[in-house]
Amino acid sequence: MSRTRNALDTGRPPGTPGAADATGVTPAGAAWLASAGTYPRSTLSLWEERPHAPVVLPCGSVFDVVSAPSPFGRRMLDRMWDEGPGSGPVAGFRGRMLLFAAPGTAQRLPALLGWEEWDARGRDSGEAGRTGAVPPLLCHGPGDAVTVPAPAPRADRSGSRWLVAPDTRHPWLPGPEVLLWAAVRAARAAVRISIFPPADQGANVYDVSRRR
Repeated sequence: MSRTRNALDTGRPPGTPGAADATGVTPAGAAWLASAGTYPRSTLSLWEERPHAPVVLPCGSVFDVVSAPSPFGRRMLDRMWDEGPGSGPVAGFRGRMLLFAAPGTAQRLPALLGWEEWDARGRDSGEAGRTGAVPPLLCHGPGDAVTVPAPAPRADRSGSRWLVAPDTRHPWLPGPEVLLWAAVRAARAAVRISIFPPADQGANVYDVSRRR
């Protein structure tokens, strides 16, 4: 991986593959997604016949999902790629950004965010205000399910599409500490830029080859 040392030591293994473009899912990535369901072969058969069909997959075993409002989620993603370890797969769906995370994240992240907010109240008011800019994040784990975009890119009314597509059978997934770090950084950035006009809200393209 040709880049400077990560701002956060995540324990992410070196050599993580990253060969897909930002919108298309590789066959290995599709197999990883399908493995989350009860009948992976049926899901893959569906995608062979209808590559533009989104599907509902359960969380909690193969991945958890953290859902953020799109503007804030985009800032989190920028922090993760510009200053941190990069991200796992990321999708956009109905005005929200779905960040695929390591199993267990859905249970742990809310507690970490709550502690961070409480801890900020003990600091000066400016620091507390920055942390308070973190909007409610929806954490999907065991017992939950999410709609994931189809493997083949296709524009639709819901805006369902991959921003960082799955490209390997065993993708690296951020844990709760990484997402806490990204959320706090994104909140602080939001405070700093709030006096400026809104930036273009078009989705960025993230070079997944940087995860190598």
